[in-house]
Amino acid sequence: MSVFAAGRGIGTFPARTNPMPRSSAVPASAPPSPWEPADRRAQQREVKRMAVLRTAAQLFNERGFHATSLDDIAERLNVSKPTLYYYIENKDQILLECVKMALDLMQTGIGEVRAAGGSAIDQLKACMRIYSGVVTQDFGMCVIRIGEDPLPDPLKKELRRLKAGIDGHFRRLIEEGVAEGALAPCDPKMAAFMLAGALSWIGRWYRPDGDLTPDQIADQGIELLLNGVLQRAPTKAKT
Repeated sequence: MSVFAAGRGIGTFPARTNPMPRSSAVPASAPPSPWEPADRRAQQREVKRMAVLRTAAQLFNERGFHATSLDDIAERLNVSKPTLYYYIENKDQILLECVKMALDLMQTGIGEVRAAGGSAIDQLKACMRIYSGVVTQDFGMCVIRIGEDPLPDPLKKELRRLKAGIDGHFRRLIEEGVAEGALAPCDPKMAAFMLAGALSWIGRWYRPDGDLTPDQIADQGIELLLNGVLQRAPTKAKT
């Protein structure tokens, strides 16, 4: 006998009953979810990842790259070392991101200055101010005090490409300044190296608790680098 023929006739099925309708509404008594929405969780993760990078940059600047361990970074953040791996892969990746962020800041700022236009000397001063400002920040100081040297060769290429782009902007501005008559004739390559080298050194000696603010350092640095320290004879008034 067929399994479908339990006294109902072969091939017949038991009558279906209409299912009870399900309500899609959340009961008023349901507790709120302890999890944040996905976009909110992503924002919180990014805030924490940036805290890891900034803390690492501060420690690298204070102690050096090789003398700073992931344990040191975790301790300063009051988290466990395994927690760090949710935000980063290893110490090399941390340094790569710290240096890249500073160079990206420079590139973006200089790009905006170039896009805005103006005389070459005004653009050069604005770019020098951006450079000086970045190297007084945690990530910028990391570029100067640590740099890309501790990283494996494949990771150095992108950072060196960014540095070359910044150097190229300075060289072109110097060439344009000479052409406009605002700057004395000079070797743009040498002049760019000298300007960037002097501005970079700010990242070595700058202290947030020092006597000068970043803006004051930029003002005085630009004045000294472009106008020098030699005493000039006063210009005679025309009669």
